[in-house]
Amino acid sequence: MPTGTILVADDDAAIRTVLNQALSRAGYTVRLTSNASTLWRWVSAGDGDLVITDVVMPDENIFDVLPRIKKMRPELPVLVMSAQNTFMTAIKASEKGAYEYLPKPFDLKELTGIVQRALEEPKKRPVADLEESGEGMPLVGRSPAMQEIYRVLARLMQTDLTVMINGESGTGKELVARALHDYGKRRNGPFVAINMAAIPRDLIEAELFGHEKGAFTGAQNRSSGRFEQADGGTLFLDEIGDMPMEAQTRLLRVLQQGEYTTVGGRTPIKTDVRIVAATNKDLRHLINQGLFREDLYFRLNVVPIRLPPLRERVEDIPDLVRHFFSMAEKEGLPAKQVDQSAMNLMRRYRWPGNVRELENLVRRLAALYPQDVIGEAMLDHELSQPSTNPLEDETSETVDLGGSVEKYLSGYFETFGDALPPPGLYHRILREVEYPLISAALAATRGNQIKAAELLGVNRNTLRKKIRDLDIQVMRSTR
Repeated sequence: MPTGTILVADDDAAIRTVLNQALSRAGYTVRLTSNASTLWRWVSAGDGDLVITDVVMPDENIFDVLPRIKKMRPELPVLVMSAQNTFMTAIKASEKGAYEYLPKPFDLKELTGIVQRALEEPKKRPVADLEESGEGMPLVGRSPAMQEIYRVLARLMQTDLTVMINGESGTGKELVARALHDYGKRRNGPFVAINMAAIPRDLIEAELFGHEKGAFTGAQNRSSGRFEQADGGTLFLDEIGDMPMEAQTRLLRVLQQGEYTTVGGRTPIKTDVRIVAATNKDLRHLINQGLFREDLYFRLNVVPIRLPPLRERVEDIPDLVRHFFSMAEKEGLPAKQVDQSAMNLMRRYRWPGNVRELENLVRRLAALYPQDVIGEAMLDHELSQPSTNPLEDETSETVDLGGSVEKYLSGYFETFGDALPPPGLYHRILREVEYPLISAALAATRGNQIKAAELLGVNRNTLRKKIRDLDIQVMRSTR
């Protein structure tokens, strides 16, 4: 039978009643308060074996009290609850020393399970300072799916565990990797990212591990690799499913032994990096096909995180839209919002490009529409644009877009009358044109970047840089 005294602090009487009944039935002694000062008095007196507390109290924010609690009684587990279900709340709870964070509304069975575990196996959590400002919050959303991701990330911040992020294109895999780095204990080290799909397969080993002078044709000088560049920090291996087998073998050796050799080198080099990998592919399927090493999979998949597609978290769309409009406004674009009918349309849309597609849409709406409020008709027009590919018309020798583009931009400028649009129009329009143009060229060449560069009439290295900068997913050729 469980034993122990639980201190519960929450200014909501209904929450206190529910917790009192559930914990009492489980066999615990429960003491209830509606303010932080009483909780602090109890803790100072040595009372209680565990604390359950809300964040926002009438007299004080619990994040201001937690460091004092952990300093006085570092062994006392503190469970933090909050209706402010943001990424920063979960991170602050962990960084300030909480044993666990639970978003409201919470599941009573889950809560009692956490209480039992905390009392049976109390653990000290490291305490670190965190900036109080929520500006630049890397992850947005209050859906249950995102809440679970926040909790997992909060537990991982002070570890060096290898993480595997799985999710469709555009779900924010690199944002999660950056959050793990920026709010973790390696935050003062470098964050280095490499996209396996954007690098020629025969150059991946040199990109990862560096190469010596003369190691291969064109190697005029010694070059450092991403492992060397990321030393002391985090190395993000994006689209790990596209890594060739030879490079997989080298990577496995690094994970097993903590050292590597450069291409053409013989001296082992010690490495100190945290590995975060990501993929939009089913690695188990690739293993069955003989395209991915099973032993490497288990080394990388220490902590798996699945990012849900946007269609599984549509309740987050309003927060995301406000966030992206706010970002656009800070970049000099006019303030915008969408009406309820447009928001309902966004909820019904399937979002094949996920959060990235939503962000691009919001930026387009902010840049190209003069109206302060975006209605359903305008949104429907943007979402229903056909994704035609003029490159597929093999009978046409030229693609004549000049007239339509000029007409569209002329109409756009006319909406501002004698005034001028916000600055930065060139780069905004250029990005809107480049992304679909390069994507269409890659689709037409089935992911062959050499042919796509020839088709577009640009240097191959220029194309690779554009693919990385625009975060374009490259489909591998099956020819």
